[in-house]
Amino acid sequence: MCCVTVIQSQDGWGVNYLKTDVCAAKGTTVDIICDFTHPPRIRYSDIKDRFWFTKEKDGEPVDLTTDSEYSSRVTYTCYSKSCHLIITYVRESDSAEYKFTFMTNKPGEKYTGSPGVTLSVKGLQVQVRRSDSTWLELTCHSSCVLSDRAEYVWYKNEEIIKRGSSLPVSSGSTDRYYCYLIGYSGQRSPAVYGPQRPSVSVSPSAEMLEGGSVNLTCSTDANPAANYTWYKAHRTSDPHLLSEEPQLVFSSIQSSDSGWYFCTAENQLGRKTSDFILIRVKYGPQRPSVSVSPSAEMLEGDSVNLTCSTDANPAASYTWYKEHEDSPRASGQIFTITDFTAEHSGNYYCEAQNEMGRSNSTLRLITSSGASNGWIAAFASTSAIFLVIIMILTVLMIRRKKSPPSSRPAERPENNAQIPPAEPCYATASFSRNQEDLLLYSNVSPARPPRRKEEVEEVLYSRVNFVRVSQ
Repeated sequence: MCCVTVIQSQDGWGVNYLKTDVCAAKGTTVDIICDFTHPPRIRYSDIKDRFWFTKEKDGEPVDLTTDSEYSSRVTYTCYSKSCHLIITYVRESDSAEYKFTFMTNKPGEKYTGSPGVTLSVKGLQVQVRRSDSTWLELTCHSSCVLSDRAEYVWYKNEEIIKRGSSLPVSSGSTDRYYCYLIGYSGQRSPAVYGPQRPSVSVSPSAEMLEGGSVNLTCSTDANPAANYTWYKAHRTSDPHLLSEEPQLVFSSIQSSDSGWYFCTAENQLGRKTSDFILIRVKYGPQRPSVSVSPSAEMLEGDSVNLTCSTDANPAASYTWYKEHEDSPRASGQIFTITDFTAEHSGNYYCEAQNEMGRSNSTLRLITSSGASNGWIAAFASTSAIFLVIIMILTVLMIRRKKSPPSSRPAERPENNAQIPPAEPCYATASFSRNQEDLLLYSNVSPARPPRRKEEVEEVLYSRVNFVRVSQ
């Protein structure tokens, strides 16, 4: 930087700064120089005090030598009308505007050179540039102009590995690298390194109420600073990208937002993924559904299972009711009715409940078809059997009346004579049991002629068949 002399004067009073802007590397020594003037009437011995300052207290400048932040690092070298401010091991916090002031032994007679000198303290920085897909180039850099003779040395995890202003490293390295300016105590760059495994925090908690506000925060240690990305995991597909910010915000979280989440942190040196975090959104039961097994229409004596199901978090508990009854019939997801009777017929519903609320299912009708039809079938079967018996007895009585009494043995017919067959009676009764139809029928027909003469006699056949059709 070029040297610029700034002259401040007022009736012979003045302060001349050699440079108004000074840039220094962190850890180096800075020398800020000024010359001052005063009216001829003031002798050198009249100068009571002179010092440098950056702050004021109660409107009065504070001498740097009395400031604890500069303790043992600041010295003045003054002679005649020139004064040097020397600061050793400068820090970035030393960046400020420095002014010189002097005063005589006459009360209120003083002068301050303003504006002062602006000091900028810059530390070494490591710049990262990608060479190709597998290699990076690190460069040691300072925004202040350093001497052409400045030398750098590279460290890897506190071990010296190379001299020079640049260093090649492999992409994805988890090591820490920094550079050091030889000959300047404390002049060391911050280390550069890839992200550590990110951590995830949830506010207010990992279990939240539906409709509430929830923030997920991803954080890691990395230099340069990492960029963050949020994903929601899916079992059957690739993760879904949600956000490219450190925070993932749900202003009104819904039950559909429940699931596994994770974030990634990435900078030029590498990329790391966080552990998965489970988000569980609490919500009340949805309207339950009821299923009946084996069916909603049963015969007496059957067993039936009623199953209630719903979506809820936490899981819901279930209670069973019959319509128009206040007291519950059962509790639990499955309600079993054994030995079903007509008294069990009616409308049933279940109630699902958890800490978030409750919900009732619609009514489900359970009816008994076997109670009345079974009685009708039994009655019909008994009547049919009784009718068949009456028919058989009637036929027997008719046959006996048609046969004349005989006092002598019957003559045996000739072998070649045609013998009319006796008229045997066949009776067939078939019964069908069905939920919709009940059929009763009978058939009486003559039998075939006997094969031999010896078989000619009065024969009465009767057969009763019962056919029951499965329900």
